[in-house]
Amino acid sequence: LIAYASSFDQIGPIANNLNDLALVLEVISGHDEKDSTSSKKLVPKLTKLDKALPNQKVAYIKECVEHEGLDSEIKKSFLSKIDSLKNEGHIVEPVTFPYLDYLVPTYYVLSTAEASSNLSRFDGINFGYRSSHANNLNETYVNSRTEGFGEEVKRRIMLGTFVLSAGYQDAYFTKAQKFRRLIKNKIDEFFTKHNFILTPTTPHVAFPIGNKITDPTQMYLEDIFTVLANLTGNPSISIPLTNHSSKLTYGIQLMSNNFEEAQLLTFAKSVKS
Repeated sequence: LIAYASSFDQIGPIANNLNDLALVLEVISGHDEKDSTSSKKLVPKLTKLDKALPNQKVAYIKECVEHEGLDSEIKKSFLSKIDSLKNEGHIVEPVTFPYLDYLVPTYYVLSTAEASSNLSRFDGINFGYRSSHANNLNETYVNSRTEGFGEEVKRRIMLGTFVLSAGYQDAYFTKAQKFRRLIKNKIDEFFTKHNFILTPTTPHVAFPIGNKITDPTQMYLEDIFTVLANLTGNPSISIPLTNHSSKLTYGIQLMSNNFEEAQLLTFAKSVKS
């Protein structure tokens, strides 16, 4: 893994089933002597969790369901899943989250700023790709980064460099950090009354392969529900819900409080079944 945005980066396992996912998560979790930021909390046996969690309190973000960009089929299935969970004895209720439309801007301001800093080391001298079409030091830098980075990576580096530049840091980066704290505080407030937060994973199914999206903002807005976990640092899982009329699968996202991965995986089994 290459560091992109250090305060957001997360190695998230992808698996065909929850048992495999639990096994991988159990292996990669816990304290690492070479990582001073890793937690020293004891990691539970995530593969030994078979008991269902009865009568859980689940919040779903009302603004996500009412979002104008949410596909109608996904919305219908999501509401049907809420009814199913209620029938199983869980308390599922809406909560108001006033910051939904600020999630993507906050995420991209902060993550691109960190990317600009992290990827500056890939200069063709010390790290990364080195261009063979350079005749001097300046050309080595310019050509290596021009040839070595893709279009989207370069776009994010430039955006991050801009928001960190003199005269703009307070207007963008500092303000985004303050918004991140507001978002985290609101999610922490939800978890004082609820065990889990439920949202759709994405507003739409996957884009067709080869489909040319000329507006990058359209692509960024597909992250509107998933960037919440990156901004707050909470454990989160996306599980398949059902198939769309386009024959593509779409999912449902479940989020828990910090260090409650065991409960998250256990409840995810109930949601998936």
